[in-house]
Amino acid sequence: MSANIGIFEPNLKAVAQLLNITLADEMTLLVKTRNFHWNVKGLHFSELHSFFDEEYGLLDESVDEIAERVRAIGEYAIGSLEEFKAQTRLKESLIKGLSAQEMLKELLNDHEFLIKKIRIDIEETASKYQDVGNSDYLTGLLKQHEKTAWKLRSYLE
Repeated sequence: MSANIGIFEPNLKAVAQLLNITLADEMTLLVKTRNFHWNVKGLHFSELHSFFDEEYGLLDESVDEIAERVRAIGEYAIGSLEEFKAQTRLKESLIKGLSAQEMLKELLNDHEFLIKKIRIDIEETASKYQDVGNSDYLTGLLKQHEKTAWKLRSYLE
């Protein structure tokens, strides 16, 4: 049943598609961050192990919230690895044995990439699809990525 929330059904479907892409991005970043949590090594192991743990916890919360937002507008959230891989805008990290510095750089690049994409998604959701609620949600997600990018840049300085 479609959600009767004052947004035309085609717009709801378009926002759900946009949110599902965001869900795939967040899931890909969550898996990458967890991988780095498991495999970090070096002088700052303990600190980075804890940092990655905290970050994938935040990403896990975001994944759940995004999926629930898709359901709240009457559509279905993607949920299979195949769907996540097909819809994500990020690349997986397939190289084993990255240094802590390389892990931090890769995560920084991903967060900054998503910041740029989410900025576009915020504008499109609000203006093109007249969904200020999901635009506002994406603004909060943007702020989370900006904070994480700042932390990553600080580690790399």
